[in-house]
Amino acid sequence: MGKAEREKGKRGERELAGILRDYGYPCRRGQQFSGANGDADVVGLPGIHIECKRVERLDLQGAVDQAVRDSDAESLPFDYDLPTVFHRKNDHGWLVTMRLEDWIELYREWQSGKELGCRTGS
Repeated sequence: MGKAEREKGKRGERELAGILRDYGYPCRRGQQFSGANGDADVVGLPGIHIECKRVERLDLQGAVDQAVRDSDAESLPFDYDLPTVFHRKNDHGWLVTMRLEDWIELYREWQSGKELGCRTGS
């Protein structure tokens, strides 16, 4: 990977961290203080391991595999940060990709909270 591509990746990480801060989460680039060590690209979103990709052509499966490896999701079932890939191309918005089983875990939590809110509101 050339210097221009690395710089684009860093800009993407800073951009994403800024957007997540705008939503109220104290996010920052994960490697800005410690260097490359397998940490998430962006940290500060509790329970989520973020692999950030700011490229035109993305090996999506490879990126998901990297997020899974780096989050330890392969070895610690049900006790890991959910591996996600936040990605975007030029002139497009951010997308989030994750494994179905991890998405289902998030959905069930959302659904149970919604049902609990409906029951307590009656």
